[in-house]
Amino acid sequence: MTKADHDLRAIGAQFELPGAFVEARRHGTGHINDTYAATYAQGGCHVRYIHQRINTHVFRRPEQLMANVSRVLAHAGGQLADAPDADRRTLTLVPARDGAHWVHDEAGEVWRTYLFIERAHTIDVLETPAQAETAAAAFGRFQRQLADLPGTRLFDTIPDFHHTRRRFDALVASIDADVAGRAHLAREPIGVAMAHEADVDRLLNAAAAGELPERVTHNDTKINNVMLDDASGAALCVVDLDTTMPGLAAYDFGDMVRTATNAAAEDEPDVTRVASRPAFFEALVRGYLAEAGAFLCAAEVDVLAFSGQLLALEQGIRFLTDYLQGDTYYRIHRPSQNLERARAQFALMASIERQQDAYAAIVRRYS
Repeated sequence: MTKADHDLRAIGAQFELPGAFVEARRHGTGHINDTYAATYAQGGCHVRYIHQRINTHVFRRPEQLMANVSRVLAHAGGQLADAPDADRRTLTLVPARDGAHWVHDEAGEVWRTYLFIERAHTIDVLETPAQAETAAAAFGRFQRQLADLPGTRLFDTIPDFHHTRRRFDALVASIDADVAGRAHLAREPIGVAMAHEADVDRLLNAAAAGELPERVTHNDTKINNVMLDDASGAALCVVDLDTTMPGLAAYDFGDMVRTATNAAAEDEPDVTRVASRPAFFEALVRGYLAEAGAFLCAAEVDVLAFSGQLLALEQGIRFLTDYLQGDTYYRIHRPSQNLERARAQFALMASIERQQDAYAAIVRRYS
């Protein structure tokens, strides 16, 4: 028996899990939380669950995070109560024996447990427009399910996560401080960011003016956060809800554009290979508006073509800020990787910017 087995046996014992613990193995490719698929023997069958340790260095108020997650899942689950395969179409939290939705281990770490969604998988890289459409529909459906979430405003699990003005101001501060002595090596991407300062306020100003309503948004709309059915390839549900909090619908769509339309890797050092692919953009629009179009207002639809440009700018600013601060946030595997990431994001932003008229025409076609 390994130490991990022993710990997870004790953790699992704190949840309302029938049967006997058999084993637990690491699961998935996430870098923030520690995730394990745990097997329990129940009535002659093996049943799996997900035990997950919440990274409290990233999510400093796990009780607020879990309050968000439990509310969101209860609401989504209520809408799916009569649907076929309902337990595979949303995550399901397993309650702790004390009635809470999380527990502490002996070291004080915070854990939660989900039902394991069987006969399903995720993918890390989008290969076809059809996959992009499927993912976009899943995130659009997720927003639609939560458009009428009752009760008080959700907690901000990461405050100012998409506050582009504050991200920009942090970049300016890092340039001025230049604690790692790298500003002279990043003159070109710094110039690109400075030239696009006006863009950082566009959605923020529209929201402040009441033109863009606050929504419940996922805020991490990558393809690997969509569970796909093994047999059909259809989207079952959206996972990794830790950043689900108040935001703008365009943030979710823009991050889909940023991650799904790029022809190159996020850290591609040869920026001539970086480009936003129109066929993938059209697939995202088609899938997203098929699910979200009914509740979005006209102003929200109007900014969809711009949203990917903004999110690429924001992510480039974040990479560049981390590079200037000495690579303190993002994990790197080679020198200057964060600088290469920033340059690639700015190249993607420029590609989307060049196609703004064509992308706006695509949005109009489906809205």
